[in-house]
Amino acid sequence: MTHTDIAIRFVRDLSWNEIPVKVKHQVKRCLLDTLGALLAGTATPVAGIMADVAWTQFGGNEASILVRGDRVSASGAVLANAFAQNGLDIDDGYRLVKGHPGACVLPVLLAAAEMTPTCTGAEFLSALVVGYEIGIRAGMIRHATSTTYHSSGSWGALAGAAAAGRILGLDHATLRQAIGTAEYHAPIAPMMKGIVTPCMGKDSIGWGAMTAMLSVRMAQRGFTGVIPLFEDAPKPEWIRSLGQEWEILNLYFKPYAACRWAQPAVDGALKVKSAKGLSVADIRAIQIRTFAAAAALGTRPPSDTEEAQYNIAYPVAAALIDGEVGPRQVLPPRIFDPDIRDLLGRIATEVDPALERAFPAKTYAEVVIETTTGKRLGSGRMEPRWEPPDTLPSDDELERKFDWLVNPMLGKDRAGEVKKRIWHFEETGRAAELVELCRQASG
Repeated sequence: MTHTDIAIRFVRDLSWNEIPVKVKHQVKRCLLDTLGALLAGTATPVAGIMADVAWTQFGGNEASILVRGDRVSASGAVLANAFAQNGLDIDDGYRLVKGHPGACVLPVLLAAAEMTPTCTGAEFLSALVVGYEIGIRAGMIRHATSTTYHSSGSWGALAGAAAAGRILGLDHATLRQAIGTAEYHAPIAPMMKGIVTPCMGKDSIGWGAMTAMLSVRMAQRGFTGVIPLFEDAPKPEWIRSLGQEWEILNLYFKPYAACRWAQPAVDGALKVKSAKGLSVADIRAIQIRTFAAAAALGTRPPSDTEEAQYNIAYPVAAALIDGEVGPRQVLPPRIFDPDIRDLLGRIATEVDPALERAFPAKTYAEVVIETTTGKRLGSGRMEPRWEPPDTLPSDDELERKFDWLVNPMLGKDRAGEVKKRIWHFEETGRAAELVELCRQASG
């Protein structure tokens, strides 16, 4: 049996009853966290642009643009929702693929569920597990076989096609064509180029997710694709471990709306400030020591939301002043606040060779704050919070993050209904009912 056969059999045959209890719980945590990021992301400028593009260019009545509720084609809804999904860069991620598997899968699954009235909560969750497991492995293969660091959409398109193809009932042969088509047409975007020059393309998740849905629809009509990259796996166990080793358990979560690489510096700065009782007025300068990719993030005052997120100095300054880095901090008008910009101007970065050697398995930073009295106060080596296996968030912490992100979008009561449904999703009826709760703001 080929690696492709093994992967497709896993996609089609995995049942909810076969999934270990801890994986069942984890996928609900992932759904809560990723859906929260999507709903909050609909308030970003890029989400508004792409919702308008979907409305004008992808007419239809198959699926919904969240939160506003417009109905368009399945591919149009996925395009709009996937740009919103990563609009705040607050999605979960997997360290070794340097990207966001859940963000590539959830928007595609939401549209597939709307198109499939019989899809249950248990089936939706099973497909989401499939998407994570396939996506992580596709990302590992992509990075092992390419010298260029590619964006999440380059491998996430395969994950979205696999998950949606399952929900839409594709047979083995058609699913193989859908996944091969998604791979061939996926956005092969050089990630560091989008980090050096931040733009709305970001991690190409929006285009990758749309490619996933289009590939499924094309395969349903007989379109043929390449042999999927599973055959290129340098380690057979990456594929043969499907259904035995659950990579979804090794995700990190994000407490801040910023690039993951900047987050240890945020925590380092907050640690020093809290431990030493500093005020912003006490700070003369801040030095961030980190790995090269993180040091490549911007340090200039941002002119838009994307520059605020792909920045290492801005989230540190915002956190020191506001105590958080969330939607408010990375959206206008807050990105233009003169106090944050003044503090940002006192921050510099340098590459630490030891921290560079640890990357990408670890993403460390060390922060040194120089006070106005000449003291130099160090954070020590910092790793991002909510990292496996030791600092993962509790369910309560993920719920508080969800409330923080979603209450302003749906209202407290509607957001509470969404949370309740997620925790008991396998007991509910139609999966599309979850989408209906998120289609428009309450009140």
